[in-house]
Amino acid sequence: MTRSLIAVIKALMFILWSLLVAPLQFVFLLFNRGPAAYILPHIWQRGVCRILGLRVVVEGTPDTARQVMFVSNHLSYLDIPVIASVLKASFIAKKDVSSWPVFGFLSTLQQTAFISRDRKDAKVEKNNLSSMIAAGKSLILFPEGTSTDGCDVVKFKSSLFSLAADPTTGAFLPVQPISLVMDRVDGRVPADGPNDVRDVYAWHGDMTMGPHLWNFVKSRGATIRLIFHPVLDPQVYNDRKLLAEAAWNQVRGGVAGPSLSAPATASTLAAAAIGG
Repeated sequence: MTRSLIAVIKALMFILWSLLVAPLQFVFLLFNRGPAAYILPHIWQRGVCRILGLRVVVEGTPDTARQVMFVSNHLSYLDIPVIASVLKASFIAKKDVSSWPVFGFLSTLQQTAFISRDRKDAKVEKNNLSSMIAAGKSLILFPEGTSTDGCDVVKFKSSLFSLAADPTTGAFLPVQPISLVMDRVDGRVPADGPNDVRDVYAWHGDMTMGPHLWNFVKSRGATIRLIFHPVLDPQVYNDRKLLAEAAWNQVRGGVAGPSLSAPATASTLAAAAIGG
């Protein structure tokens, strides 16, 4: 069976799976936007991982027993099903994503919070995000502000880390850093430095989504490792910039490997495999 034929079969399975789950989630959201509203998207994302050949390996312990802000490095739009197959939470994404064909609608069903790059919208959007936090929702943030090839981690933008600590209300949201690492792509281990194997999964720079997605579904998929680091208490840090720096150090350490990891990241408390 040729890779193109396999890709067509995967695409059809994705469409059928989405047509089965999306209408149910759309109706469910009309009546409930609480914790139960994440169950169907979670099941859908796990199914997407299986269809696309995304195997997710978890290291460390995701803090799912309470409300948390998860922060991760960002390699691709494929990070969404990878992370959402493990966590039941709302992503924070750029407003542009809401206009993407198909994916924008599916992101809405995931209860994604879309934010604008326009400074004039900042106050309104922060209020909206604060409302989500007040409603008890956990959030998933990609603070690099862009996607990369995964060789290193761009310095985190600190603005949204202010959501983790609000001195005026006394509300504090624990922050759990996540390192997202490509272990294997299309059956091969990505070498150090930029290379074609990395770019089968990573979507960055001036890449166009359509051709990139088609190339990925023709591949044998990818094994992605999610390293959940110890939770950071925002009350320990004097400001959001120091909190962002601490999260960046943990994430970068996980991406770089044990030699640069902070000592705390070496304690792997649990391991699981999802998909594949």
